Amino acid sequence: MSFKLGLIINPYAGIGGSLALKGSDGKAIREQALAMGAVQLAPERTRQALTLLLPYQQQLQIVTASGPMGEDLCREMGFSTQVIYQSPAQSEAEDTENAAKAMLTEQVDLLLFAGGDGTARNICRAVEDRVPVLGIPAGCKIHSGVYCVTPKAAGRLVEMLVQGELVSLLEADVMDIDESAFREGTVRARRYGEMRIPSELRYVQAVKMGGKESDELVLEDIAAHVIEQMDEQLFIMGSGSTVAAIMTELGLENTLLGVDLVQHQQLVASDLTAAQLLDAIDGHDVKLVITLIGGQGHIFGRGNQQLSPKLIRVIGRDNILLVATKTKLKALGGRPLIADTGDAELDKQLSGLIPVITGFHDEVLYPVASPD
Repeated sequence: MSFKLGLIINPYAGIGGSLALKGSDGKAIREQALAMGAVQLAPERTRQALTLLLPYQQQLQIVTASGPMGEDLCREMGFSTQVIYQSPAQSEAEDTENAAKAMLTEQVDLLLFAGGDGTARNICRAVEDRVPVLGIPAGCKIHSGVYCVTPKAAGRLVEMLVQGELVSLLEADVMDIDESAFREGTVRARRYGEMRIPSELRYVQAVKMGGKESDELVLEDIAAHVIEQMDEQLFIMGSGSTVAAIMTELGLENTLLGVDLVQHQQLVASDLTAAQLLDAIDGHDVKLVITLIGGQGHIFGRGNQQLSPKLIRVIGRDNILLVATKTKLKALGGRPLIADTGDAELDKQLSGLIPVITGFHDEVLYPVASPD
């Protein structure tokens, strides 16, 4: 299965650091740094991360911006490269944002970017939490929690994802300081939002017992995470025991091998057919809660045929809440989840990394593949 990696390099990140300019934000500072002989370090730091991915060139497709924002380095290193944004010779903050927005339309599995806190702010403004991101530290200021500790650490983490290892998703703060105030000796840090980042899987949570997950406590945590999101929207509750645990926490009757409809945490309808589901959701915002069905990791096509291709298209991939314990995912032995909806094109659209809710505010990224 191929991995689609979005890449954005801020070529001017960190350019003022070695010259004691206290940052790189703003055209004037950049021009001053260049006039003083500053060296662009971001491309080289990106190279350090990408070097670890060279063994996976057959599995990896890099989606990037033209020239120094990514294309030049990727082609030089021999990666399969698709340019989806044409940047000017001297890129600005809006080019970072526009390139990031273009990545969303390409449905990249991960957006990797090189820069500093200003770059992180630009990325956050463009994508918010709609795609997992990861920062390669290349700026003067690295206060944001979206960056790895080193470029090689970023490469290792991407390697884990490409290899299909379980990697947790965390919410990380995007921080920045006022450079003008900083140059006057005052540090004014401000939070600008948060983005989802992959992090190494750690089993250090309250749901552990004796080094292993306690299924009952994990299911309660998963249920709490989903229930917290239930508001005005309609929630289609798929089949399977993990979804049944959510219904139990809600105190609602559940169709174990069927599909139910919930709104305002109340049961609206039970055991609906494909046609009834389409009629019920017409004109509503909808989320779909599903789990793994069958021993081969199927999320569609085994025991939940009521979830028709037409219904899934209406709901959209971003509104699918996939729930499973980490133990259940580990039992797959690294095999991808399978989407077998009966619509080959839809199966391809569903492929790629997907967040799996594995506890309360705890998610991991796991690959989905189509049958072919």
